Amino acid sequence: MNPLVTVGLLVAYFALLYAISLLPQNRQQDNNGFFLGNRRSPWWVVAIGMVGASLSGVTFVSVPGMVRDNGFLYIQTVLGFFVGYLLIANILLPLYYRIGEPSIYAFLGKRFGPRSRKTGSSFFFLSKIIGAAARLYVVVIILQTFLFDDWNIPFPVTAATIILMIWLYTRRSGIKTIVWTDLFQTICLLTAMVLIIVQLAKSMGMGMGDTWRTIASDSHFKLFEWHDWGSKQHFVKQFLSGIFIALVMTGLDQDMMQKNLSINSLKDAKRNIYTYGFTFLPVNFLFLCLGTLLIVFAQSKGYVLPQASDDILPTFAAKGFLGPLVTLFFMIGIISASFSSADSAMTALTTSFCVDLLEKKDDVRLRRRVHIGVAVAMLLILLVIRAVNNTSLLDAIYVIAGYTYGPLLGLFAFGLLTKRPVNDRAVPFVAIVSPLICALLQYLSTTYLNYSFGYELLMINGLITFTGLLLWK
Repeated sequence: MNPLVTVGLLVAYFALLYAISLLPQNRQQDNNGFFLGNRRSPWWVVAIGMVGASLSGVTFVSVPGMVRDNGFLYIQTVLGFFVGYLLIANILLPLYYRIGEPSIYAFLGKRFGPRSRKTGSSFFFLSKIIGAAARLYVVVIILQTFLFDDWNIPFPVTAATIILMIWLYTRRSGIKTIVWTDLFQTICLLTAMVLIIVQLAKSMGMGMGDTWRTIASDSHFKLFEWHDWGSKQHFVKQFLSGIFIALVMTGLDQDMMQKNLSINSLKDAKRNIYTYGFTFLPVNFLFLCLGTLLIVFAQSKGYVLPQASDDILPTFAAKGFLGPLVTLFFMIGIISASFSSADSAMTALTTSFCVDLLEKKDDVRLRRRVHIGVAVAMLLILLVIRAVNNTSLLDAIYVIAGYTYGPLLGLFAFGLLTKRPVNDRAVPFVAIVSPLICALLQYLSTTYLNYSFGYELLMINGLITFTGLLLWK
């Protein structure tokens, strides 16, 4: 693909997002508009936009790559997601609407005390800023490797430009703008995915029926694992993990729930969660179908698949194996996915820092400074990852982010399932010790039992936090 076309696409895409931020309904710059969009967001707009926010650039390249190693077994986790979304809609959303605060961690303050609120917000801030930067890095490095390296443009310039673009269209009114930009970006993402599948099938001379029969008859088309209890992919493990992942990474995540709280009524917010949860299943199924078709295409053409599963789709798109149209669609999809997840993360981090940690939700000038600070912090994390230039560091960042969600699970579970008071001063200590114990358990089980914990470590982490709160009076 011509580099000038790619740059033109990126500039045009940003221009559209910036134009959305300038619409009359998005010009209000007070904190109520920035944090909650004045609670006027249409529920269906939020529902569609949340799909794109959840499907980061990492998902766009990783889920198709999963097929080679695990077939369609990821669907087991996605089914668990849906149950988790039902619990969010009927347990957590009513709670958040009853409290009526911009931040969901206000619940911890009301239930336990100010230190608990700051602890929950701090763990969210650490998890989200690391995770958001790591996800954005995947996209920035793709653009850098396949485009800007040839122009001798340094990585820091590329990273700073992308961060600046996101900051520019979110700085005015935050969530008020993002619900609409996320709608646009989700449409772009899903359209790109479908068009890639269509173009891929067309390149192999297959119609819709042939395409489905090819996918369904492929050896990778395995949806469930019922028999091997030792496998991380067993249905029960994946399904339960999916429930808790949805509860923690959506229901206890300020980023995702802030969009829900921007909706006027609890009834419509529940509609949003139901719609979003139902849509997530077919979308992920299509990504897995894309992965199967990529493998079939490579086999039919005699191409050697990249060693890393995450490189399969980017390599085929960048090298033009599927034609220039697929490369174009891939760039649209990857840009949409990355911008959609990063912009909402930047807004949510700003909200949580101002409302929970600084306790100044009405100071517009302070909010603008914090917003700039969050953007700079994300840029610095990107530069650290690049400086180390080690894929194991990226893996470690995701592991760290995963560990930090466990204490949130334990804190909210204790607050919702019991009426016992806690020692508010002890909460930060318990929340810090719990992930450390989990890290030790992971080391011991891997070293001496030859067993590595998967997603279930999140549940163990939450249980340790819960137990610590129960015992420390």
